[in-house]
Amino acid sequence: MAIGDQRDFEHTRTQLTAWLARQLPAARDLAVSDLHAPGMGFSNETLLFDLTYRDGSAERREPLVVRFKPATQIFPEYDLGLQYRVMQLLAPTNVPVPRMRWQEPDPAVLGSSFYVMDRIAGIVPPDQPSYHAADVCTELTPAQRATLWWDGLEVMTRIHQLDWRAAGFGFLDAPRWGRTPLAQQLGYYDHYLNWATNGAAHPTCDPALAWLRDHQPSNEPVSLCWGDSRIGNMLFDNCRCVAVLDWEMVTLGNPEQDLAWWLFLDWHHSAGLGIERLEGFPTREETIARYEALMQRPVEHASYYEVFAAFRFAVIMIRVAHLTAAAGLSTDPNFAVNNIPSCRLAHLLGLPIPA
Repeated sequence: MAIGDQRDFEHTRTQLTAWLARQLPAARDLAVSDLHAPGMGFSNETLLFDLTYRDGSAERREPLVVRFKPATQIFPEYDLGLQYRVMQLLAPTNVPVPRMRWQEPDPAVLGSSFYVMDRIAGIVPPDQPSYHAADVCTELTPAQRATLWWDGLEVMTRIHQLDWRAAGFGFLDAPRWGRTPLAQQLGYYDHYLNWATNGAAHPTCDPALAWLRDHQPSNEPVSLCWGDSRIGNMLFDNCRCVAVLDWEMVTLGNPEQDLAWWLFLDWHHSAGLGIERLEGFPTREETIARYEALMQRPVEHASYYEVFAAFRFAVIMIRVAHLTAAAGLSTDPNFAVNNIPSCRLAHLLGLPIPA
């Protein structure tokens, strides 16, 4: 469901221009041009545009991004303001994020709440088609692919090495869901699963959640975790990460969960889709070894967090199945149960493969 199918671009341009004029009261000849949508997606709506105005005697042109709260939600709750706050807090750190410019919580302005941030030049390895089959990566040399992967991984470890308390991320603690960060996540995904299924049983996710609760590691390190940690949520320039994007799944917890999600999403985008993995991208074993070297500590619960990654993705796919069916994009009545993440989850736990 493309954003272009949902919004009147000319009306949006007019309203956005008026709103920006209120944010920049000293600007003259302010105009919004080249307003367009970069792609598709349920979890967020994004428009790109150029802002031009005169500031004193100088003429300025600023490439910007406006991100809206989505009309169709993947998650039970969607806190756009939290994402804005997270990137504001990361701005003075060594984690590269776009500069946040303005936030508007009132949905009356453009139809939903939104924020505006700087647009950074670069490429994003895509999901559709998978970056293992997309020109963005197939046109790179194997050495360039390795550079892209390793640089992205190194930037991710910067997130995990932050002093999250000193940086102001204590507000992410969510004791209503559980006592420890992992228990909180499991409590949240229990809530998510119940919401996505409308209380119905799920043959794979229900026993997987029980397994995850029964096998929780103890005495874990706690870090800021990106959540949706993958190269597809990074901007790269010359194979170097210049921005970390999409913080809607941000949380506190063992950073191994980010590593596991990174690896699981890469598996999904290659073997999971029946696509040959491109030469040059490091292996799972090489990635874990490099992560251990960067973090200067061993990865102790890779298998547990691989199951957790598969479980989270399977829960998300239940909601995706509902949305695609509602939009007329899928006619498979079993898609919520029988999909790549849920089948992988069943395989990892020795459960019957969904049918």
